[in-house]
Amino acid sequence: MPALVDLGASIIIQDPRREYLLVTNLPDAWAVEQFASPSDVSLFGEDVAAKLSLLKQGMTEPGHKGHIEVTVGSDQVYEFRVQAVEFERGGVHLVTTIIDRSEERHRERLLRALLREVSHRSKNLLAIIQSIALQTARYSGSLELFLNKFRGRLYSLSQSQDLITDSSWRGAYFFELVQQQTEKYLPDNKHLIRVGGDNVLLTPNASLHLGLALHELIVNAVSHGSILRSRQAISVSCTRLHLEGHDSLEVAWDEVLDPAHASDPGEDALKAHFGSTVLERVVPASVNGKATYAISSGRISYRLVFPLESAAE
Repeated sequence: MPALVDLGASIIIQDPRREYLLVTNLPDAWAVEQFASPSDVSLFGEDVAAKLSLLKQGMTEPGHKGHIEVTVGSDQVYEFRVQAVEFERGGVHLVTTIIDRSEERHRERLLRALLREVSHRSKNLLAIIQSIALQTARYSGSLELFLNKFRGRLYSLSQSQDLITDSSWRGAYFFELVQQQTEKYLPDNKHLIRVGGDNVLLTPNASLHLGLALHELIVNAVSHGSILRSRQAISVSCTRLHLEGHDSLEVAWDEVLDPAHASDPGEDALKAHFGSTVLERVVPASVNGKATYAISSGRISYRLVFPLESAAE
């Protein structure tokens, strides 16, 4: 017992008649003044005393024990551990130890909140994957083509999710998002992607969907464009705008095409081949924005405008 007192533990000892023999190191939440004959009521108030009385009922044999937790205010939590102990002289005494659990319970609340947030975001991510699977299947002519496109889009989501996780779920910065989504396809030619404008921190939802759009555009550029032949850099930018009384962001992609595209059957056919559903429908709908996607014999341009609330700052 002296060792517990030396460690600063809150200890109460009561004799078989429930009279107080020792009160030491009470938490600041309760009265500290001296009482001629302290009791549960005088020290802790009627509510806590009633709970302690119920806990102590029947504790007449050595080894009987129990515990309760008491909340003080909005964030202080204390555990009362009561045990019946046989003393060499005087019979069975009750020893109560009071332990501050406030920090522990605070961590538990944070963990529960985090798990709820993870569950919520996981459900959102699964919904995005389902949507991508449906859109990919709808415009894929074969299983091989579906698997190829679907794997690439899943990889894009996983890359964006890595940035979101690294930022403690705040989102992803635009410049980092562009770099991450493009460098895999241009490992030795990173200089062919020129990024400019405002390096905005995007929300997790905007990061995932904008990352998906960037994935579609860079895959198209490498697979069908002229970037590796012409060596002409693609311009990617993010610009803050004030449109119709609202703050917005405009993301722009400008790419020069190989002259061979001049013989292609037209913009509509090219768009269908380039997966325009994701760029013109899925992505803008997911960020409450609007997109324009234009393909000509000379260039590809993509403009996505969406509200600034899809940015985290």
